[in-house]
Amino acid sequence: MKKQLTAIALLGALFAAAGISSAQAETTTPAKPAAKKAAPKKKAPAKKAAAAAAAAPAAKMPFSSDAEDDDSEPELGGTLSADFNCELGQKLTIWKNEADDKHIAIRWNKKINRLTRVETTTGANRFENRKVGLVWIGIPAKGLLLDSKKGQQLANECKNAEQQHAAAAAQAPAVAAAPKN
Repeated sequence: MKKQLTAIALLGALFAAAGISSAQAETTTPAKPAAKKAAPKKKAPAKKAAAAAAAAPAAKMPFSSDAEDDDSEPELGGTLSADFNCELGQKLTIWKNEADDKHIAIRWNKKINRLTRVETTTGANRFENRKVGLVWIGIPAKGLLLDSKKGQQLANECKNAEQQHAAAAAQAPAVAAAPKN
């Protein structure tokens, strides 16, 4: 047992050392030789081509961004939206792309943010943007918006039109079945 723990500890140390050295290698920049200078005309077309290549995939994927937790507003073309009414008169809108179930876009406080799906063991739909601090948890009956940075609820009992009709239908038979005196 001690041999296995020692082997695991050594492997962990090796992986940690490899991760540190690769991170250091990425952050260091090689020295540029003073004798070689590229002409400005050669750099400009390369920058334009790189910008065009970066823009092309963004046009295809409505929720695409360079980073998972990008705080820029996502492109919403070709998506389905749902308006949610929450407790205390709060409102939010969620956009979903049928081709991409890993991301949603949410409008909260006049800002649209891209959230990425986080796997759960409960089966709830959890989407998160760690950079902004938003967490959306959706269950069949309602949704909940959290601020993970402050550790507080932003909106609770959020329901779209479909969830509001289902809740009203569930309450109606209970009222009709009440005994009359």
